[in-house]
Order: sequence, then structure tokens, then C-alpha cells
Amino acid sequence: MKTDMFSSLKVIHGVAISTALSVAASLVFTAALAVPVAAFAASATTTAPARSPKSGKSRKSTSTAAKTTTSSKAAKSSKAARTVAAKGEDHDTPRVTPKKHRVSYSMNGRRHSAVRKVAFEPRQPSVGQAFGLHETPDALMLRSSVAYVVDQNSSEPLFDKNSRAVVPIASISKLMTAMVVLDSKAPMTEQIEVTDEDRDYEKNTGSRLSVGSVLSREDMLHIALMASENRAAAALSRYYPGGRPGFIAAMNAKAKALGMSDTHFENSTGLTSQNVSSARDLVKMVNAAYQYPMIRRFSTDRSYEVYTGKRSLAYNSTNALVRNPTWDIGLQKTGFINEAGECLVMQATIDGRPVIMVLLDSAGKYSRFADAARLRTWLDNGGDAHITSADNGGSGT
Repeated sequence: MKTDMFSSLKVIHGVAISTALSVAASLVFTAALAVPVAAFAASATTTAPARSPKSGKSRKSTSTAAKTTTSSKAAKSSKAARTVAAKGEDHDTPRVTPKKHRVSYSMNGRRHSAVRKVAFEPRQPSVGQAFGLHETPDALMLRSSVAYVVDQNSSEPLFDKNSRAVVPIASISKLMTAMVVLDSKAPMTEQIEVTDEDRDYEKNTGSRLSVGSVLSREDMLHIALMASENRAAAALSRYYPGGRPGFIAAMNAKAKALGMSDTHFENSTGLTSQNVSSARDLVKMVNAAYQYPMIRRFSTDRSYEVYTGKRSLAYNSTNALVRNPTWDIGLQKTGFINEAGECLVMQATIDGRPVIMVLLDSAGKYSRFADAARLRTWLDNGGDAHITSADNGGSGT
């Protein structure tokens, strides 16, 4: 009898322990699950109206607290998004578009992640988008609103899409900056210091060259062409005879001498929408810049390291195509600000023929390189009859 009772007590005791463990496990699981649930629900709770709860005050107060926390986070995210969207960038400075935020949490010893939507403000349209240039059809379905390819030897147009359109050109401007620097015959070994005057007060972009950095004129030119370093280009213009105003005047005088009637420069960096040109003018500028061996070498370098007097900085090319062994590129320059979109100019040898390629106002960070690849494939295959925007029903503007 005692044995039977003892056995029954053991069974009851075991059931109680099992129940307690189950409850504890459920509580742990629920607590862990609350993080991803809150993450997925965050955006919904800020927009969807609250349902009338039938439960008690405890649940209502919890919901109110969650909404307050979510609203606070959304406000901070929205502020950050506006800050990023307001800052124009030269090419090629990495951009952060705050579309989504990844939330990590742990459950049962395993790490998981969830994606939570946060506030996002779209980038302002480029000039080409505002004027409908992207609506111009072309046979290759390029994402650049302006595309122009010519035979470098004969100047024969091979592909033309909106080649006469006058649009912002961003850091493509640095090719003219380089020519003006080299035309001045100033010593390339002269040391140049970055000051507050070289900071970007228009777009508020950053730079790896801190104020007080000192480089030779040659190193400044190198990283301005290869890595599109804005403060280097700004400092070069300030050290010109006659200062920055004299430098800008020389840029515009050089453009006029080259027959670039659609072109105007306001600064040496391209961080302004007032640096404008047409694809036809840029072909003239690329062809002129190609005559300078130093511009050819610096613009197509893959990487370069400089010492600023404070530390060493390693720079890389802003053009991924120079690292592609299948391309034979003799000169290149990239550019970006919001008003200009993604831009690219190149001198390259394709199927044994030297060509100059201009791609402006491309939509998407890598689309200009993809457009260049499409044009090269088309040329490799012999091309169709020469394609122009006029041939495709466009105005050819």
C-alpha cells in the first residue's frame, strides 16, 4: 500500500515539474518572440489605427508604451533620412539610403534577423528626369538619359541619344580642372595644404582629406582624377595664379578654346548644378584631356596611397571597369550629384577601334557601367546602322 502511494506521489511530482518547465519555456519563448514581432509591427503601429481591445488596462498601457517607443524611433529615422537626402554627393562618395533597418535577436541559442521599414525620403529628380530625357527611346534600352559614342579617329557618331542636351556634369568637370592645372606649368612637387576654404559648403559632402592635410600638387591631381577627391580639386584651384576666380576663368577660357559652346564651369569640383555641358562638348573635352599622358595615367590608376603629413590614406578608383581586364580604357572619369545623376566618360579601344563614350544622367549606382557594357557588346557585334535619337523618333536634343 505504501509502495503504491509512493509511486503515485512520484508521478504527481513528475507532472508538476514537467508543467513548471513547460510554463517557463513558454515564457522564455514569448519574451524572445516579442522582439521580432515588435520589429515587424513597428511600421504598422505608426500608421494603422488601434483596435478596441477587450482585455484589461494592462494590455492597453503596454500598447500605448509600444506606440510611444515606435513613434520616437520613427521620428529619429525620418530626421536621419532627411539629412542624407539633403546632402548631394560627388560621385562616388558612398551613399546611404535609409530604406530598411535590420534587427537581430537570439532565440533558442540561434541568431535571427528581421527587416523593419523605416522612414525614407526619395532623392530629388535629376535635371534630365525633370525635363523628360529618360523618356527618349533607344534600341539598347539604356538607363542613361544621355549617351554619345564617337569614333575617336574620325569623329564619326556611332550612337546618339540626346547628345545636344545641356545638363549638369558633376565631377566630369575634374578633367578640365586637370588640364588647367597642367597648363599652368606650376611645379608638381609644390606642397599644397587643405584649408577650410576647400570644404564643400554647397552640398555639405565629406572628404577623407581633413583640414590641415598637406600633399604635393601631383598627389592632389592624382586622387582628384582617380578617386574624385573633392577637397584635392578645390585646393588645386586655390593655389592657381590669381586664386580660385582666376582658375574658374581659365576653365571657361579653355572650354571656349576647345569649341565647347554648351559648357560652363562655376567650380573645380563639379559639386554644383551650374557646371553644365552637352555630350557633344564632352567628347571634345575627353579628346583634349587624352593628349595629356599624366591625365591618362592618373585617371586609369586602380589604387594610390598618399601621406597627408598626419597619416597615410589609400584611395581606389571610382570606376569599377578599370579593374576589369577585358576593358582597354585609356582615360576615364566618373561623376555624381543629385541634379546630374550618375555620369561616366571614357576613351576606350573596342574591337580594335578607339572610341569616346559619354554617359550622363544614368539612373542607378551601377547602371552607367552596365550601359557602357551594352554599348561595347553592341560595337563588338558590329552594331546596327548607326543609331541616333533622331532615328528612333527622338528630337536628338
